[in-house]
Amino acid sequence: MDLIMTGQQQNPHDLYLLYAAAKRIGRSLDVDHTAQDLAEVLVPALGDVATVDLSDAVRAGDEPPKTFGGGQLRLRRVAAVRHHGSWHPGFIRTGMPVPPFPDGFEIRSLQRGKVLMATNRAEVVPYAGDFTDAMIPLDAHSGMSAPLYVRGLLFGIVSVWRTGSTPVFDRDDRKLLREIASRAELSIDNARRYTRERRAAIALQRALLPQARTDTTAAETAGRYVPADRGRQVGGDWYDVIPLSSLRVAFVVGDVIGHGLPASATMGRLRTAVQTLADLDLEPGELLAHLDDLVQRLASEADPARRDTVGATCVYAVYDPVAGRCAIASAGHPPPAVVTPEGKVDFVDVTPGPPLGVGGMPFEVTEIALAPGSVLALYTDGLLNRHDRDVTQGMDWLHERLESLYEIERSLDDIGRELLGDVSSAPPADDIVMLLARTRTVVPEAVVEWEFPADASVVAEVRNLTTRQLAAWGLDTLSFSTELVVSELITNAIRYAQGPIRVRLIRDDLLVCEVSDASFTQPRLCYARSTDEGGRGLFLVAQMTRRWGSRYSRLGKTIWTEQPTHPTYK
Repeated sequence: MDLIMTGQQQNPHDLYLLYAAAKRIGRSLDVDHTAQDLAEVLVPALGDVATVDLSDAVRAGDEPPKTFGGGQLRLRRVAAVRHHGSWHPGFIRTGMPVPPFPDGFEIRSLQRGKVLMATNRAEVVPYAGDFTDAMIPLDAHSGMSAPLYVRGLLFGIVSVWRTGSTPVFDRDDRKLLREIASRAELSIDNARRYTRERRAAIALQRALLPQARTDTTAAETAGRYVPADRGRQVGGDWYDVIPLSSLRVAFVVGDVIGHGLPASATMGRLRTAVQTLADLDLEPGELLAHLDDLVQRLASEADPARRDTVGATCVYAVYDPVAGRCAIASAGHPPPAVVTPEGKVDFVDVTPGPPLGVGGMPFEVTEIALAPGSVLALYTDGLLNRHDRDVTQGMDWLHERLESLYEIERSLDDIGRELLGDVSSAPPADDIVMLLARTRTVVPEAVVEWEFPADASVVAEVRNLTTRQLAAWGLDTLSFSTELVVSELITNAIRYAQGPIRVRLIRDDLLVCEVSDASFTQPRLCYARSTDEGGRGLFLVAQMTRRWGSRYSRLGKTIWTEQPTHPTYK
């Protein structure tokens, strides 16, 4: 058996084959596709049968283990091409593991990066052993095996065989195979690196997304994420479900411009920013305006060559289960769809603002009523933009599929799985995110609201009404803490605000207490000194409740608190 290192090619046939290899091998960033291209380049130009075996670690994006000696090659067949005839029974086919070779001089030479050539079948038996028939076509009369060797690591082996009346391989053929294999090595390594980066980006993106399902008083939700096909880098699509004060909930879906790890990292920053801004209880349009400022700042901090590629689209919706209404604002995002309890589908007539990062334009808020059991569908444009349709056709398709899949008792997981199953049958060109939310409402008996003048004489009346209402709800254990909270909040409202004061209690797993007035003054928690006569009101409120905060509207502000309805005491 002869061994050879690299060599030079001179004759026109060899030069043409090298040209074909350079043109075809490496056009894909998928490891298996690259291996298939390598095998197809070799057949029939160099041989009648070609196989490519790779380490599973390489296919997963990792480097292969550093092994040496017999029994150490753990490979899998990823490509097998035959010019004519059929495969004999027992031959290792695509997808099957390749048995480890026994130790020997030939195997160690292969592991050092040298090419093996056999001019007859008998020469292969010493290193193929009991697996000769599984490794070598029965009608092969000569063959060559070249290692796919990268940075001292054996990624795999490419083998080519000749059958029938085809002449046996010679030294020029060995040199040619080595040259083609060396070109393929770089392409396979590039595909491996891409696979690793893509896997890391998908893992990062999935780690940044919330749990797929949530179940709150306001809504049941199900989110799904489908990455783009392997030929493209992962994008920056995301969804989120954010609990807000007074049992409300925010639904978010966004799509960052670009692909790869930078897009995933930007997505993580935007999702964190949305969560932070949502905690401030901003209206949807105001929240998107702040997010727009952030994206402009990110663009200014980016490399000058990338500034035009920093941006995103986003839709932000806030649903109030007490009022049964949803406020929606869009930054260049596709409109949400609403499925009524009767199964009718409509797209929300949202006036979209510019994509995030453009600046200078307001984001209008659209408010709609949602009956209990309605399904709100938010998604990214990857669901609409397909190879075989434009956006308008995509919206028609989505309308039809939502109508056909919807059943009042059907789970959102099932609807989303079937809907995106239509898409995943042919991998999408862009990432897809879909968030489905089935709305609920709070029963009227669980809400009580009063309005009082800004007069100190009403404080006692508010306490009495609160105590009686808690008794009617069976929440007597919360009477003391709630009386204290209501007294402090309404006293502050009387002192600093003008006009009527509204008090609202909402009973759920939490007892929500709200005091609203016409003032826009920001309440601040103070830590009074022992000699101070006042300044302890909000501190006491914070100590007596699980959570408290304030939010603003065009009519003024609301200070709210939350207490568990079944508190545990230590």
